[in-house]
Amino acid sequence: MHQIPFIDNAFMESHTDFRQLIGLLDQGFSDVAVQTPMRHHHDYSNPKEGIDSTLLLMPAWDPGKDVGVKIVSVNPNNATYNLPTIQGTYVYLDAHQGFVKAIMDAKALTAKRTAAASALAASYLAKKNASSLLMIGTGVLSSNLIRAHASVRPIKNIFVWGRDFSKAQTIADTFKGGSLKVVAVENYLPYLSKVDIISCATLSKTPLVFGKNLVPGQHLDLVGAYKKDMREADDDAILRSSIFLDTFQGGVKESGDIVIPIQKGILKETDIKADLFGLCSKSKKGRLNDEEITLFKSVGHASEDLIGARYFYNKYIETLI
Repeated sequence: MHQIPFIDNAFMESHTDFRQLIGLLDQGFSDVAVQTPMRHHHDYSNPKEGIDSTLLLMPAWDPGKDVGVKIVSVNPNNATYNLPTIQGTYVYLDAHQGFVKAIMDAKALTAKRTAAASALAASYLAKKNASSLLMIGTGVLSSNLIRAHASVRPIKNIFVWGRDFSKAQTIADTFKGGSLKVVAVENYLPYLSKVDIISCATLSKTPLVFGKNLVPGQHLDLVGAYKKDMREADDDAILRSSIFLDTFQGGVKESGDIVIPIQKGILKETDIKADLFGLCSKSKKGRLNDEEITLFKSVGHASEDLIGARYFYNKYIETLI
């Protein structure tokens, strides 16, 4: 029996070309070969913390090629233990004979594919000349989102904000000496109206992006707020924007950024312009003009994991040749 390789965060960090990964996701969303049942989403009590944890099971398969399942736990208070909020494992298998091809660090895989999906959306929704970005949030996604967005748009100036300024400064420091100018800011509100793209990856229960601060031509990338009671953008931001999702399957059911406005009656499902399947297949249009405010809400999709796993597995095999 062959030894099953473990593809870890370090390997993915050193073998990620976001343009390549974004291109593969673009192909994947334009093709219906990958099959993805609805994810299993289970909240379970965590008595020591007084707040629920979450178990996510996300399977997907490409018949005759490969199959994978991501097993993820989300523990909101883990920062107090200096542990990641999101932890997990991805099991990547051969779809023909069923053997395990590799086991992967799901946290790293998720960060890479999530950032790539956001940048893929931005390639259809952000202005062609978008050159500035506000990154709200300082988790593992932040630097990945910065790099991914900069791979599809001519971004030069980036501002990073988090509740802990030192974490924002740490992110900014990792970009020193590179082509991207990344600055940590103590107050993000003034920048909401000054940048072309606003990317938000937090666990906030209350809005951080406000419609009153938005200006024509902006693109909003909402990646966090994965539960129905979480929000990153307020009602006014929703009303002022053209809304796009990664998928209708999860987008209208899982995040408060979409669920709450629908419950309030200020947003209808029919108001949502398209998801990535529609954009990538060219059956739906993205940004219509430079004055439009576009909003992309991501909750993640198992097909992204499978495509990402295939990408990193092939990169790993290349190192053995």
